[in-house]
Amino acid sequence: MAEGPMETERIALSQRERDRLQVLHQIQQKHLTQIAGAQRLKISDRQVRRILLRLGQRGDPSLVHGLRGRPSNRKLPARLEQKILARLQQRYADFGPTLAAEHLAHEGFSVSRETLRKWMTKAALWHPRSQRVKAVHVWRERRASFGELVMQDSSPLPLVGAARPGLPAHRPDR
Repeated sequence: MAEGPMETERIALSQRERDRLQVLHQIQQKHLTQIAGAQRLKISDRQVRRILLRLGQRGDPSLVHGLRGRPSNRKLPARLEQKILARLQQRYADFGPTLAAEHLAHEGFSVSRETLRKWMTKAALWHPRSQRVKAVHVWRERRASFGELVMQDSSPLPLVGAARPGLPAHRPDR
């Protein structure tokens, strides 16, 4: 079935790209000069001409970066990731990402600690401090007045005043 005039392709644009597209359409409709549009977009007028040329050839999707949605060229292979994670589970299960990266480097696996941190978090081998479960401490009602806590002394030294009746038993400050 052929595409009719109402059937169009949907493209995902960020707010910045929508604003840029709006200015470029104003330039195409001659409501705005290329120089004024370049000043609004904070780019050179030469770049505006280049973007307009691309917009005329490929349409609105030309504003979207060509590599959007594709994996990075610098991404490490998935097999290497699985191999490293298996090694972490075998020998370095209780290590954090920084120490694990150092030990893996000695074994010949050179991977940055940030990449390792991301992999370990995704595989649930390590949790960032902000995501760790905090220990819950039970609230204890405070005593009504100072000195009410019972203190026991296991020291073999005699207490001052213990020999004389009627005086409170206490240990002098040293």
